[in-house]
Amino acid sequence: MDADQILKRYCAGERNFTQVSLHLANLSEVCLAGINLDRANLTNATLSHANLRGANLIEANLTAAALWRTDLSGANLIWATLKAANLIRATLQKADLHKGNLVKADLRLADLRDADLSGANLAGADLRYANLSGAFLAKANLTGANLTGANLSKTDLSYANLTKAILFKTDLSYVDFTEVNLTDVDFHHCILKGAILPEPSLMKTS
Repeated sequence: MDADQILKRYCAGERNFTQVSLHLANLSEVCLAGINLDRANLTNATLSHANLRGANLIEANLTAAALWRTDLSGANLIWATLKAANLIRATLQKADLHKGNLVKADLRLADLRDADLSGANLAGADLRYANLSGAFLAKANLTGANLTGANLSKTDLSYANLTKAILFKTDLSYVDFTEVNLTDVDFHHCILKGAILPEPSLMKTS
């Protein structure tokens, strides 16, 4: 099934496209709100500027997909693979990314407010200037992630791993760090208003 067939059937009212293969498909600037792409193969697909609000993408493979400015608000991406995906300026507000694989994903300026990223693998992800305010990041792996200028205010980082994460000028207001792995983390110039910090001897703050 190709992109044109998907669009025709979607426009006819069909929503269930479970396990469909859309490798390298071009679905940019289309409306596929509420579509069911459970376990779909969307590797290297182009979905930039697409409307995927409320879509079911459970266990979908979006490795290296182009999702620039894509609207994924409220989408279900549990166990989805977004490794090395381009999610610059994507909207993922209230999306469920539990256990998602976002290794080296580009999430610069992405809107992840109130998203569920619990248990997600964000190792090496680029989250510069992303908005993660109120996001659920319990047990997330943020090893080596770049969070320069990002907003993580009021996020839940319980048991998260931030080893060697870059936090320059990051807003960490009201975050509880008592159960977070902060190995080789430098809090220089971070906003720490109301944050609960570990032992002062373990901190590098300005």
